[in-house]
Amino acid sequence: MFEGFDIPTSGATIHGRRGGSGPPVLLLHGIPETHLMWHRVAPQLAENHTVVVTDMRGWGDSSKPPSRADHEPYSMRAIARDQIEVMRSLGHERFRLVGHDRGARCAYRLALDEPDVVTRLAVLDVVPVGDVYDRADKTFSLSYWVWSFLAAPAPVPERFIDAAPAVLVDFMLDTWPEVKDAFPAEVRAAYVRQFSDPATVHAICEEFRAAATLDYQQDEADRGNRKIACPVLFLWSQQGQVAKLYDDPLGIWRQWSDDVRGGPVPVGHFIPEEAPEETARHLLDFLR
Repeated sequence: MFEGFDIPTSGATIHGRRGGSGPPVLLLHGIPETHLMWHRVAPQLAENHTVVVTDMRGWGDSSKPPSRADHEPYSMRAIARDQIEVMRSLGHERFRLVGHDRGARCAYRLALDEPDVVTRLAVLDVVPVGDVYDRADKTFSLSYWVWSFLAAPAPVPERFIDAAPAVLVDFMLDTWPEVKDAFPAEVRAAYVRQFSDPATVHAICEEFRAAATLDYQQDEADRGNRKIACPVLFLWSQQGQVAKLYDDPLGIWRQWSDDVRGGPVPVGHFIPEEAPEETARHLLDFLR
C-alpha cells in the first residue's frame, strides 16, 4: 500500500514512504522513533488522503549532514526546509501537516515560516519550545532530563549512548507510555537500531542543542509578532508530562493561533502508537 522513496533536498536526503490518494498530509515522528511510529495510523488516513511519512534529517534512514558550531543544520527551521522540498518533489505545494513530539516542533515551525504551505496543522503532546524553557522549573528538570542530557556539550551524551543505546530507548518506550505493549518487537528493534549508529546519535544530540539555542531564539522572535495562520489541532497525553507540567496546555497554543481546538487523550506520551484508532478519528475529523 505504501511505497518507499529517498529524495535529495538542498541539505540532506530524506527517506520516507507514501500511499493512498486524496488531499496530501505529511506525518512527522518523535523521539526515539522513525516514520514507523505511524504504522497503525497512516493506513487509516490513506483511505482518503495521500499520506507521506518521513524520517526527519538525522533520523532513521535519512542522511546525517555535518553540523556546525551554531547547530543550524539541525534547527527545526532547517529540518522543515527538507520536508517542504520533499513534498514539492512529490507534487504537493500545499499540504496538511501532523507532528508528534520532535516532529510537532518541526511542524509548527514550518507552519510559522511558510503560512501559505500548511493548510491544517496537528501537534501532538508538545508545547512550543520557547514556552518549555520559559516555564522550566525543578519538576521539568527532573522529568524532562532528556532535554538537558542530549543538549549537553559533545561528545558527552554521544559517548554514553554509544556505550549502551538500548538503555535510553528502552527507558523512553517503557516509562513514557501507559499502554506497555504499544511497540511490536520489530518496531522497537528499529528504534534501538538507529540509536546504535553513532552518526544518528550525534545528529539527534545536535537537534537538542539547536532546540536550546536557535529554536528557542526563533520562538522568542515570533512570540507576539506572528501566529500560525491555519487551523490547529492539539492533542496531548492525559497521563503524560504535558498534562502534569501545564495547567492549561490548550491555552498555551491559543497564544500562537487564533483557531485552536483539541483535548487530552487517555494514554501516555506515544499517542499514535498507544491509541491509533482514537488518533486516526481525531485526525480524520480535523483534516476533513
